[in-house]
Amino acid sequence: MKRTTATLIGALLITTAAPLSAETLRWARSGDALTLDPHSQNEGPTHTIRHQMYEPLIIRDVTGAFEPALATDWAPKADDPNVWVFNLRQGVKFHDGADFTAEDVVFSFERAKQPNSDMKELIGSITEVRAVGEHTVEIVTDGPNPILPSNLTNLFMMDKGWTEANNTVDVQDFEGGEITFATTNANGTGPYVLTSREPDVKTVMTRNDAYWGIDQFPLEVTEIVYTPIQNAATRVAAMLSGEIDFLQDMPVQDLERVNAVDGLVVKQAPQNRVIFFGMNQGADDIEADNIDGKNPLADVRVRKAMSMAINRDAIKQVVMRGQSEPAGMIAPPFVNGWTAEMDAESSTDVEGAKALMTEAGYADGFSLRLDCPNDRYVNDEGICQATVGMLGQIGITVNLDAKPKAQHFPLITEGKTDFYMLGWGVPTYDSEYIFNFLVHGREAEVGTWNGTGFDNDALDAKIESLASNTDLDARNADIADIWRVVQDEALYIPVHHQVLNWGMSEKVGLEVDPEDQPKVKYFTIK
Repeated sequence: MKRTTATLIGALLITTAAPLSAETLRWARSGDALTLDPHSQNEGPTHTIRHQMYEPLIIRDVTGAFEPALATDWAPKADDPNVWVFNLRQGVKFHDGADFTAEDVVFSFERAKQPNSDMKELIGSITEVRAVGEHTVEIVTDGPNPILPSNLTNLFMMDKGWTEANNTVDVQDFEGGEITFATTNANGTGPYVLTSREPDVKTVMTRNDAYWGIDQFPLEVTEIVYTPIQNAATRVAAMLSGEIDFLQDMPVQDLERVNAVDGLVVKQAPQNRVIFFGMNQGADDIEADNIDGKNPLADVRVRKAMSMAINRDAIKQVVMRGQSEPAGMIAPPFVNGWTAEMDAESSTDVEGAKALMTEAGYADGFSLRLDCPNDRYVNDEGICQATVGMLGQIGITVNLDAKPKAQHFPLITEGKTDFYMLGWGVPTYDSEYIFNFLVHGREAEVGTWNGTGFDNDALDAKIESLASNTDLDARNADIADIWRVVQDEALYIPVHHQVLNWGMSEKVGLEVDPEDQPKVKYFTIK
C-alpha cells in the first residue's frame, strides 16, 4: 500500500499514544453517504461513513454481538423495568475538544425524535431520557422494552454545544432538499476526523489521535480517502490498477477476475439484507398505470401473480452470478421471526400467475412504472431489468425508471411511487424493526418507509405491543402472526438475500461485516 504522511488537524489531534506509521486507505463503493447529519437518513452507506466519525452508545462487532462504545455498560433498573440505565465512558472528547457528557446524550435522543429524523421509529417507545449524573443516563420507555439496546447501534451522539453554535439543532429536511451545517460537517467522538467533504466526489478523514480507544483498536489507517464510483467497470478498473485499496461493492461479474490478480483478494459473507419490490395497494387509483379509475395493485391476486412471475433462480444465476439466495419473506435469516418455511414460499409459476391475472379481471394486463435505484444494491438496475421481462410474460408492461438513490428513496418516503425496489437490513436482528418501518401504517413517527399504503389498525396495535412484551414466547407468537398477514397479503415481493463481496489489497486486514458497515478502526495494514 502506498505510504503517505497524514496531516494532523492542529490541536484537535494531540497524540496520546506512541506514533503509528502513516497509512492511507483508499476506499470506494458505488454510492456516497446521503448526508452527514447523524439523524437525517437511516441508510446503510450513510451510516457507514458516519460510523468513522460519530459513535452510538453501543455497536455490534462482526459477529453481531454487542460491544461497548460510548456506554460502558447498560441494564434495566433494578426497581423499575421501564427504565434502562446507561453508564457512559468517561474522558471522551469530541473532535473539537469538548467533553462528552450525559447532557449530549439527552440532546441527541431528543434530536433523533424530531419529525425530520429517520431514526425516530427506533426510539418510539422512549418517553424520556434524563441525565442523572455527568456520565449516567436513564432511558424511560412506555412499558418494559427488553430489546431497547438493539435499537441504538446506529443512533449517533452529537455535541450539544457544537450543534447549537452552528444552528443545526433541527434535523435536516433531506426530502425537502435542505442543506445545513451538519450535512457536510461533523464533530463526533469517533476514531476519524473529517478533513474534507465533496458530496458524490470524495470524503477525506484523518485519524483522531486523541480518540478514547487509541490503545484498544488497531487504528493502523491514518487517513481515509473515500470515493464513490457509480460505474461498475470503473470501480473494478480502479481496483485492478491499484488506485483503490478497498472496494465495498464488488460487481459479481468481476469476482473471479479480481480474485485471480496477485495482491488482490475477494472476501465474501451472507449479508443481513433482503432485496424486494413494494407496491402501492392503498390508493383507489394510481398514476403510473394505464387503468383509469381503479388500482390493479389493490387486488391481492395481482400482487401474488407478480410475485409468481419472477424467476428468482434465474436472477440468481444470470444477474447475480450465483451471489444471492432467493427469498420468500423480507427478513434475512439473521433475524428473530425468520423461518425457513416462510422463506421458501416464493415460487415461479407463470401459468398460475396468468390465471390469477384473469381471475382478477386483468387478462389483457396493464402497464406500470417501476422505480429502481442504480447505485445502491448489488446489480440493482440489472435485477429491475430482468423483472421487466418476467412481468411481461403475464401481460404487465413495465416502464423502468432507474436513478441514483438520492433521488429514488424520497419517492418512497414521500409516497410518490407505486412500484419500487427497496432493500432492507435489520441492525436490531429482530422483526419489530421491519414491522415498524415497513408494515405499520404510515404515521408521523412510524411506518415512514411503508410505501404500500397498507394500513391495518389491529395489526398496528400488535406491532406496537412488541416493544413492551417481556413474555418472549408470547412475543414471538405475535411476530409469527404478523408475518402471516404480511405473507398472505403479498405486501411485498421478496427477491433475494444479498451476498457481500468485498475486494481489497491483500495488505488490508479485515473481516466482512454482515451489516456491510466496515469500521476502519478495526483494519490492520500488513
